[in-house]
Amino acid sequence: MALGEGKTMNNDNRWKQRFQNFERAYLLLDELSDRDMLSFSNLEKEGILQRFEILIELSWKVLRDYLENEGYDDVKNPKKAIRQAFQDEIITDAEHWMEALKKRNLTSHTYSDKILDETVDYILGGFYPIVRDLYQKLKAEK
Repeated sequence: MALGEGKTMNNDNRWKQRFQNFERAYLLLDELSDRDMLSFSNLEKEGILQRFEILIELSWKVLRDYLENEGYDDVKNPKKAIRQAFQDEIITDAEHWMEALKKRNLTSHTYSDKILDETVDYILGGFYPIVRDLYQKLKAEK
């Protein structure tokens, strides 16, 4: 099913409301996208990590709500929502999204500066481009 085909009204407001929360979280990360990672203090890096955790959660949930609005029922968990979004060409790189989910599951175990730096580097260099693409795609649908 292509974007915009088969929309039902029962979930239209839900995905748009979720999008508003997703958009706020995305814009907070977007503020940081042009800064050099070396300029961040450890406290700022921990804040970026927190923003990532919130944004990855909102990302898959806005995908779920959007897909449910499109008529899909089996998108109740992150992996299923990402797979379906990839099939519907809402996202272009399911592998990177799956990697982001894995990174999210590891973020509570960032005990060293090295791991923190690697994770922030991933968030700004690897995750940010795919979440930016999702934001732009859904913003156009809203």
